[in-house]
Amino acid sequence: MDPRRVLVAGAGVSGRSAAAALVATGADVLVADASEVRLAALDVPGVRTVVGLAEPPEGTELVVTSPGWRPDAPLLAAAARAGIEVIGEVELAWRLDRARPAPACWLAVTGTNGKTTTVGMLESILRAAGRDAVACGNVGLPVVDAVLAGHAVLAVELSSFQLYWSPSVRPHAGAVLNVAEDHLDWHGSMAAYAHAKGAVLTGEVAVAGIDDPLAARLLAESPAPRKVGFTLGEPAIGQLGVHGGHLLDRATVPAGGVAPAGEVGPAGEVRPAGEVGPAASAGGGGTVLADVADIRPPGPTGVANALAAAALARSAGVRPAEVAAGLRAFEPGAHRGAVVATRRGVRYVDDSKATNPHAAAAALRAFHGVVWIGGGLLKGAAVDELVAGNAHRLAGAVLIGADRAEIAAALARHAPDVPVREVASGDDGAMVEAVRVASGMARPGDVVLLAPAAASMDMFTDYRHRGEAFAAAARALPGDEGAA
Repeated sequence: MDPRRVLVAGAGVSGRSAAAALVATGADVLVADASEVRLAALDVPGVRTVVGLAEPPEGTELVVTSPGWRPDAPLLAAAARAGIEVIGEVELAWRLDRARPAPACWLAVTGTNGKTTTVGMLESILRAAGRDAVACGNVGLPVVDAVLAGHAVLAVELSSFQLYWSPSVRPHAGAVLNVAEDHLDWHGSMAAYAHAKGAVLTGEVAVAGIDDPLAARLLAESPAPRKVGFTLGEPAIGQLGVHGGHLLDRATVPAGGVAPAGEVGPAGEVRPAGEVGPAASAGGGGTVLADVADIRPPGPTGVANALAAAALARSAGVRPAEVAAGLRAFEPGAHRGAVVATRRGVRYVDDSKATNPHAAAAALRAFHGVVWIGGGLLKGAAVDELVAGNAHRLAGAVLIGADRAEIAAALARHAPDVPVREVASGDDGAMVEAVRVASGMARPGDVVLLAPAAASMDMFTDYRHRGEAFAAAARALPGDEGAA
């Protein structure tokens, strides 16, 4: 990038990385944030800082915004009126990467739920294949840091916010896992939210979960030269799916036969191995990539994430045995369906990462006899479908957070026989009380499940803080059995 006057909006993790990268290019960088504490902690030599800025200073040529800032934020709106380009940290990373002699191969993942798990699986597969790869983006490591570190392959988790601010990003392969109501308060409509997600499907290879109607539609509308669907059912030619307890790749098998093992196709994909396993009975051949039994977390959501990760890895030339090895080696992150304690025959499961109704529904589908702890900030999402579809699983519900009344009303409509308790306090003490009440509702064999279906910031720092509070409260309950 040519040196220029750049305003970085936001002094969080991505803002700090963007500022440091811009200074390294010789840019004159000003960082604006409403928090003096964040600015004081910035620690980037060569940048200037300002608290609370209403419009870009005269001479500003570019604004790099933190992803959570909405387009109607006063500072960004003022920049737009002045004709100043506004981009995000991911777009900055893309431009810096494209300027390198050997740019990285970007494999990108988005979706309402499952992004972090899928990116973790993808990173594990790529490393099993001996690739110089790293997971980055919304998973934690800023993409610009991964680019500056010189990694050859980037497994990039992208939120709808990041995609909105990344107009020219075209990953080699991109995947949309699913699309359900979320962040409608930010995007303004479901159509705008889905459109932002679809931007990941504009590279050479587009991958999407075809069991999800909106994701399937985005795949059909994608301009990508090659499109690959994945399904929990039997895959057709051009898809990945499940057959006979195996993950099966039929995305590159021609209808009349089986391609030579290891041959690389014109789109950069590795053609399936010539040895056809249990898929032979399905007709048309296929390549077995892994055993369903090896997938963690188990269940339909974990398998779908593994299929997406496998499809992306295959687009980058990874072989079947390397896919299997990477999936076996993968360890799921915290707060994604972990059993944190067992007390008096009741399991306590932390799925605090279920921050919207779609994710909570996936968590609930894994169990029967559930005492559900839910609530928080719904961000405009409806919960009727979630409650109606899972009412038969519920042994009770304990509701916390700002929007708990909306969930209580849905339970009254769709699950009137399910006992419901609300906990009104707004700190860690609320979680202690919620877990205590839930334990009183549960019977041996039941599961107390934290799957809030809502964001956490009304009561907690983030979903991690919420999950940790739940785990601590569960482990503090009386009983003879220890934490899982």
